[in-house]
Amino acid sequence: MEEATQGTHGCGNTSEPEDRLSDNDFGPSRLGTKEYWEDAYQKELETFKDIGDAGEIWFGEESMSRVLRWMDKAKIPENAAILDIGTGNGAFLVELAKHGYRNLMGIDYSPASVELARNVLRAEDLTDVTVKEMDFLNCRGELKDFDVCIDKGTFDAISLNPHNTEEGKKLYVQALKDALQDRGFFAVTSCNWTKEQLLDRFREGFEFVQELPTPSFQFGGKTGNSVTALIFKRVH
Repeated sequence: MEEATQGTHGCGNTSEPEDRLSDNDFGPSRLGTKEYWEDAYQKELETFKDIGDAGEIWFGEESMSRVLRWMDKAKIPENAAILDIGTGNGAFLVELAKHGYRNLMGIDYSPASVELARNVLRAEDLTDVTVKEMDFLNCRGELKDFDVCIDKGTFDAISLNPHNTEEGKKLYVQALKDALQDRGFFAVTSCNWTKEQLLDRFREGFEFVQELPTPSFQFGGKTGNSVTALIFKRVH
């Protein structure tokens, strides 16, 4: 599974749409470990220092454009407090800043990721964007009052952790509740979970807003999506 997973940069489930029904229908992977991501971002950091290449964009550039288009339509103000959960190389922070958003924070539990993201932002002369080394599952109330939280694969990675997977998913939901202010938005992109599974996972404390269009495929006469992108609203 890990070989297939690596090819899709975090996607642990490439089955047919009707097979993706159980909340536990794919096994653990080293892509769910901090060690994997620290090693990956350390290599990307070295590459960036050598040739200025920031590395791969998780799910591709369209995954960022998709969320940015929604933010435009939803009229998210430029001073909105925005959190990028699991910022990786900081590519989404760069795009958000170029789009005019000014109150940005990215977090990642990988020290190499944080250093890489800071280097990438500095190279773009975006020195007012905050990047912190922080484990979202253990932020202990440090993250509060965000208007928008964005996840592009981090919940997927947590779901692949070989240890305490279910506990990790519960901690994630609670941390998200704590981080968002009332009526704040959560934009999640996943290639492991279907719309139905995400609706079930975030059913308490969140209101479903809309599904963003993603590429579809046909298999065996059925149509499905290899990536799911949903918008939720925090409600008390």
